[in-house]
Amino acid sequence: MIYVIGGRGRLGRAIQSSRPSDEVVVLERAIYEDWWQSDAAPRIARFFEMAPAGSAIIVAAGLLDPALPRADHQRVNVELPVRVMEAASKSGQRVVTFGTVMERLVEHPNPYVATKAELGRVVAERAAAGDAVLHLQVHTLYGGGEPASFMFLGQLLRALREGRPFEMSPGRQLREYHHVDDDVVAVHVALESGASGVEAISHGEPCTLRDLASHVFTALDRVELLRVGARPEPPDDNYATVLAKPRVFENVRFRPALPGVTAYLKALLPELQQQA
Repeated sequence: MIYVIGGRGRLGRAIQSSRPSDEVVVLERAIYEDWWQSDAAPRIARFFEMAPAGSAIIVAAGLLDPALPRADHQRVNVELPVRVMEAASKSGQRVVTFGTVMERLVEHPNPYVATKAELGRVVAERAAAGDAVLHLQVHTLYGGGEPASFMFLGQLLRALREGRPFEMSPGRQLREYHHVDDDVVAVHVALESGASGVEAISHGEPCTLRDLASHVFTALDRVELLRVGARPEPPDDNYATVLAKPRVFENVRFRPALPGVTAYLKALLPELQQQA
């Protein structure tokens, strides 16, 4: 049995739909909303004490927007999954948490990256001590609904919808874009392999933001809206590092990013779809 904490987000919804309904339990938010509290572990353990042997608890709940208060990130991104791990070590379930590859790639992290890095360190320590815990660092996800408005794809989509210029940096930043369904396949592969510790879900084929934006605007015949170099280049980003595809995911097929992202955005723009 798979238990999902955070079933309303992109990952949580995709995990739920990836398995028959009798194999997945999505917890209502009211059940876990106070599980971040310091005394919550015994309550969590009681909740899962009747779970079938070999069950996994997937903590897909998390805050991504770096503009939100650091205290909120701390509660949801660190304290909640830590309490679940404390409980699971007593009740015998595996726990999977999620982070970001930016934990490895930036020197001055924002609150989102910093709290995910803290969570990753906790998971690494617990795994080294023998707990069945796994922290999966993900790249940028798309698919399964609209992109978040504060993300690159969300801003790009808004410009296309409104027919206004899309101003961006020179766009040398390297990114891997992953369809959420491909990463869910990787999650199941990791569970089946018994992996523990910290692992990145990488396919090893990043693109620059410039190339991605250029491909999208060209394919949708809106290249006149693209303004590459109109904004300054962020000093702390990934401009050179390519993360190799881990051996555990060697048989996972990740769809190519440029056509994949373009098809995703095109499906969200029916007016452009009709014109193309």
